[in-house]
Amino acid sequence: MIEIKHMRSYHWSAVAEIYQEGIATGMATFETEIPSWDQWNKNHIDSCRFVAIKENQIQGWAALSEVSSRCVYGGVAEVSVYVAAKSRGYKIGERLLEKLIDESEKHAYWTLQSGIFPENLASIKLHEKLGFRKIGYREKIAQLAGVWKDNILMEKRSKKIGV
Repeated sequence: MIEIKHMRSYHWSAVAEIYQEGIATGMATFETEIPSWDQWNKNHIDSCRFVAIKENQIQGWAALSEVSSRCVYGGVAEVSVYVAAKSRGYKIGERLLEKLIDESEKHAYWTLQSGIFPENLASIKLHEKLGFRKIGYREKIAQLAGVWKDNILMEKRSKKIGV
């Protein structure tokens, strides 16, 4: 049975391992190194960060980060969802993203955004399944390992708040 729990600092080593797996794929993030807990903690919203736990092992994590420090974007956040390689295919990402959406609305986030590499089809399908829509395509938005990468911008607007 999978439990979804609020992420705490003591989860960081397992979360960082899963994050590193995502970095290694070359199709999950532009990041190339794992930040320290303090840096990661500073950049992610405390009320909207979760881990999926099965048999006392973290299987995945999800979190929100602010898209801007400007107050006009106060209800808009960016989604991160990562699932351990050994745990993919068991709907863990879906459970985490569902929890993130639910909690985001409880904390006045009316728009969630994700920037996803076009080759990350599993992530695109997951987001679409949970109500995200493609709103843009950013061609050669940044380089990863010296290669220009495109990014699909996906968005979910709350039907409960900000309407």
